[in-house]
Amino acid sequence: MRRKKTVTSTVQKKFCGIVTRRERWGLSWRGWLVLILAGLLIAVFLLLNIQPFLAKTQRVNANVLVVEGWIHEYAIRSAAEEFKTGSYQKIFTTGGPLVGTDGYTNDFNTSASVGAELLEKIGVSAEFIQMVPSHISGRDRTYSSAIALRDWFREHGMTVRSINVLTEDAHARRTQLLFQKAFGSGVSVGIISIPDPDYDAKHWWRTSEGVREVLDESIAYVYARIFFHPSESFSEK
Repeated sequence: MRRKKTVTSTVQKKFCGIVTRRERWGLSWRGWLVLILAGLLIAVFLLLNIQPFLAKTQRVNANVLVVEGWIHEYAIRSAAEEFKTGSYQKIFTTGGPLVGTDGYTNDFNTSASVGAELLEKIGVSAEFIQMVPSHISGRDRTYSSAIALRDWFREHGMTVRSINVLTEDAHARRTQLLFQKAFGSGVSVGIISIPDPDYDAKHWWRTSEGVREVLDESIAYVYARIFFHPSESFSEK
């Protein structure tokens, strides 16, 4: 009767067992080929889907429209149109100190104020606009703006069950995430993304503007999703 061959790992020891050498499994050329092809498929999938994933639009039934005040005028125009065509009762602008102003000085030196002024300039009646500035600059500005809005609602006795937040392009998914963190599960947060006209969203990798936007927001979203955990004292203030 022939004995079956068994594969055993050969271990060689030298220098009194201090150094060992043993057989190990490794990828063959076919294995490397499969690995490379899988990597290419993942890369193509990300190229085609990462921008739509970040530039999310998902409205909810709400009578409150929130506009991030830092957005450009083309997006402000879309915000005015959204307010006029939707069933909104009020439009709120958010945002902290303007970039380059060395921190908070007054409410009118904030992006919330700038956004409100642009909306009024475009034709939205001032009676429907309420700016809600944040006093915090630097890191986590979107979350700070959401907290400022949440606190404004509480201070003015305004019960809100749902809001739609309008922002620019690939910033949308992160904005929705951070506003939801600020408001909690009791408030439904919808999101509206206004496309950036400076690049083709379907081929974002062809322009420096698209690459910068998508890569920056991808990193920022991963940080917000995994690593950003606001302190209890801040979130429940």
